[in-house]
Amino acid sequence: MTIKERYEGVLGWFAEHIGMAETELEYCNPYELIVAVILSAQCTDKRVNMTTPALFQRFPDPQAMADGSVEEIYQLIKSISYPNNKARHLYEMAQKLVTDFNGQVPEDMDLLQTLPGVGRKTANVVMAVAFRQPAMPVDTHVFRVSNRIGLVNNTKTPLETEKELVKNIPSSILSTAHHWFILHGRYVCTARKPKCESCGLTPWCKYFQKNNSSHATIS
Repeated sequence: MTIKERYEGVLGWFAEHIGMAETELEYCNPYELIVAVILSAQCTDKRVNMTTPALFQRFPDPQAMADGSVEEIYQLIKSISYPNNKARHLYEMAQKLVTDFNGQVPEDMDLLQTLPGVGRKTANVVMAVAFRQPAMPVDTHVFRVSNRIGLVNNTKTPLETEKELVKNIPSSILSTAHHWFILHGRYVCTARKPKCESCGLTPWCKYFQKNNSSHATIS
């Protein structure tokens, strides 16, 4: 099986069985999304969605958050993982949005990464979700799923993974494919015990073929 055939099989299955896919984070605008994504690092979307309503009520825009304090932000997000660091990042991020970008989240990968608490993955999420631009944010789910299936060849870093996926996935579905991989990793191809028995991707999956001797190995 060629890499092209593997991609066509996997992407075709997702398109048929999942179709459109969106982030599970709840947000209303780019500012709320970037806050939610910063909070979601090493934390579940469910927990973030439980936390953000009160946060956004108190800080409805970057100016309000910049006029607040790290301590007040902390009190509203303390149920989230690493609340001290995230409270500081959110405060500094809001200040920079106000002073450098007139309170608007920039629609640019490089500029997004100048914001405190915003790395490449977060910037990619904002580009893909808020601004509907072709992007492939690589989190732990995307990294695991793409390597297990064999869409990438034992990549060592998120950036290596991103480059391989971007090279092989049409830009028109790149951002949607990102959500497909996340949902698949979250609910089927789980970290400790993937649910291969209920997975529709087994005909193209290197991991499944390697661990099931009764099936022919896919190269």
